Amino acid sequence: MTDVAVLADALWKATTYASVCQLHLRDNVMLSEPLSHEHVKPDPSGHWGTVPGTAWALAHVALAAGQTSPREVVPILGAGHAGIVQLSMAWLSGELHSVRVEFTPDADGLTRLSRAFPHVDGLGAEVHPALWAGDYLGGRLGGALAFAQGAALDAPNRVVVPVVGDGECETPTTAASWLAAAAVPGAQVVPIVHVNGFRMGGPSLLGGMTDDQLRAYATGQGWDARVVHVVEGSEQEHAAFHEVFQQSLDATVRGRRVAVFLRCTKGWGGPETVEGRRILGTPRAHKTPLPAPRSVADQLELLERWLTRYAPHELFDRDGRPLGGLARALAAARWCRLRPAHTEQGAADRRTPLGRGGFGTFAGAVTTVLRDHAAEGGFQLFSPDELASNRLGGLAREPWTKELLAEEVLLEWLAGWTASGRRGVLVSYEAFAPLLLSGVAAHLKQRRLAGAPVLPSLNLLLTSYGWNNVFTHGDPSFVTALLAMGDPAVRVLTPADPTRTAAGLEEALHSDGGVNVVVAGKHTATAHPTDTVHEEQAYGLAVWPHLSDDGEPDITVVTAGDLPAAVAAEAIPLLRGNRGCRVRVVNLLDLTVLGDPTAWPRGLSDADVDHYFGRYAAVLVVTLGHPAAVWGLLAGRLRRPTEVIGWQEPSGPMPQAQLADTLGLTPAGLVQAADRLLASREAA
Repeated sequence: MTDVAVLADALWKATTYASVCQLHLRDNVMLSEPLSHEHVKPDPSGHWGTVPGTAWALAHVALAAGQTSPREVVPILGAGHAGIVQLSMAWLSGELHSVRVEFTPDADGLTRLSRAFPHVDGLGAEVHPALWAGDYLGGRLGGALAFAQGAALDAPNRVVVPVVGDGECETPTTAASWLAAAAVPGAQVVPIVHVNGFRMGGPSLLGGMTDDQLRAYATGQGWDARVVHVVEGSEQEHAAFHEVFQQSLDATVRGRRVAVFLRCTKGWGGPETVEGRRILGTPRAHKTPLPAPRSVADQLELLERWLTRYAPHELFDRDGRPLGGLARALAAARWCRLRPAHTEQGAADRRTPLGRGGFGTFAGAVTTVLRDHAAEGGFQLFSPDELASNRLGGLAREPWTKELLAEEVLLEWLAGWTASGRRGVLVSYEAFAPLLLSGVAAHLKQRRLAGAPVLPSLNLLLTSYGWNNVFTHGDPSFVTALLAMGDPAVRVLTPADPTRTAAGLEEALHSDGGVNVVVAGKHTATAHPTDTVHEEQAYGLAVWPHLSDDGEPDITVVTAGDLPAAVAAEAIPLLRGNRGCRVRVVNLLDLTVLGDPTAWPRGLSDADVDHYFGRYAAVLVVTLGHPAAVWGLLAGRLRRPTEVIGWQEPSGPMPQAQLADTLGLTPAGLVQAADRLLASREAA
C-alpha cells in the first residue's frame, strides 16, 4: 500500500469524524468514555450527505498539492452545505484557530466547535471565504466550474479543482461550463464530480448514468472522463483514486481537459437504517440522519458505532492532538488558495481621460480605456457575442477578450479572475443583465463576510438599453433589484457622454471591494462641457453651470444617463421661455448619491441636498432606468415636490420616438413634468 493512501485515509477519516462530531456532540469528542445522552446535542442540525465524498476529494487535493510544489492545486467547493467539511479541515490544520482563537486544534477546540455548530460565530455552517477552499461562495449552485475556469486563466502555475455535485451538473451554468472550456483553452481545471446519486430530494440525472454514459457525456463536450468508484473507503480505494487524480493533474498541465467522476453512495459510512427507514443511499441522508440520539437509546448506539468506525484513538491522542498517519498527513498537505497573479493597481495610478481631450464616441472611449488596462497586464474583457453590435468589434480578437453566449458563465469567469487579484469587465446588453442577478448577489454576500479578502471590484458595462432597442430588449430591472439590496459596495454609474463613460470605467477598473455597474449608450456622440467631470468623479454629481441659472432655483432637473442629459439640454430653454423660472441642472455620474448617507458611501446629506438641488426647489429626476430605483434611493427624504421620469414597460412594440414620447423622455415631456411640479410648488 502506498504511503499516500495511508495519509489520505487518515486525513479523510479525521475530517469525516470531526464533521460527525459537529453534527451531534457537545462533549466527549474523543470518545474517552462510553457515549452517553448528556454528551449529545438535544437537536442535531446540519448536512451529512455530502460530507464523506467532499472530505475524500479535499483530502486528496491537499496531499496532491503537497506533492506538486511549486505548482498550486487550489480547491473550489460548489456545495455550500460542504461548509462543515471546510470547518473540520480548518480545525485539523490549525487554520480555524488563526481565524477564531477559541477553536484550538485539540479536543477542547473540537468541543467548542461542536457546541457552536451550526451557528459558528461569524462563520456559520456554509462554505466561508476566510478558510481554505472558500474562494467561491458555494451556497448558490451552478457557478463553481465556471468560477474555477476564470481563476485558472493565464495562471500557468495553478490548477484549480472545483468539487461539483452531480445535482449541480443539472444547472444551466454548470451544463454550459463544460462546453465553454473550449473558449478558455489555457485554463488548467480538473473538476471532481461528486456522483453520489442524488440531488437534495431525488435521484440525480448523472447518478442514473452508467460509467460508459458518463464517459460519453464528458467526451462529447471535449473532456476525458476518469471514473473512480469508492464503496468502503478502504486504503486500496484511496490509492486508486489518488493515482487517477495525479494522472489527471499531469494530463491537464500537458493541455488536456480531464474530469474525475467520484462515484459513491450518498451518506456512506453513516447509518444504513434508522428506526426501520433506509437512510444510506437515499435523500434522507442529505441532513443528519439521527435526529434524536439524546433521547432515543437506539440512535445513541448507532451514533457511537458510527463514530467508532473512524478509529479516533488511532488518529488522536487523549488531548485530541494528531497521531501517526494523521500527523504525517497534515505535515505533507499543502493548503493552496487563490493569490494575486499580477501587481494590483492603486488609486494613485488612476488616470483621467481629460488629458486626451475627451472622447467623441462610446467606442472610442471604451476601446481606449480597455486597451490601456490590457497593456498593463492582468486584465480580461468578457462579453457575450455582442461586441460588434456594441461598437467594440475591434476588441473581439484580442487575446485578453473572451466571448461566449452564456451570461452566467461570463460572470463566473470574471468573478474567478478577480478572486485571484486581477481586474476585468463584463460588457453586455442591459436587457440580458437580469440573468446575472443571483450571481452578483451571491458574490456581494461573500465579499462582505468577515475575513473575506479585499479583491478588485466586479465591473459590468451595460449598453444597448431599451430606449434604443426592440421591444424584447428593454429591461433595466438588474439595476433596480441590485439597488434594492442596499449594499454599500454597489455603485451605478450613469455617464452623460463618452468622456464621462471613460472616466467612470477608469474609476471602476481601479476600485477594490465593490460591484460597479456602468450604464452607457453605444450610440452616444453628444459631448457636454468637461469642466465638472472631476467633481462628478469625486462626489458622484455636479451642477452643470452651462445649463443653470445663477441663484436659488425654482426647479432642479437631475439627469442620470446620456439620453436624459441630452433631452434636458434641449428642454431647458423651452422651460425658461415657457415659465420664466430659474432652472438648475445637476448631472449624476453615480446614481447612489441619491441614497441615504448612512447606507450609501456617496449618499447626499440634507445639507448636500440643499447645496446641489437648492433649498426649496422642486426636483425633476430624469433617469434611464425604472423610477422605482430612484424612489427607493430617495426614500422620501427630499420633502419637496418631486417627480421621476424613467423606463416603464410599453404596451407593445413601437418606434423609438413614440416610446420616448409615451414615457415622457422628450423635451416636451420634461416641460410638462416641470409645469406640474411648479404648479404644485406654487399651490403649497
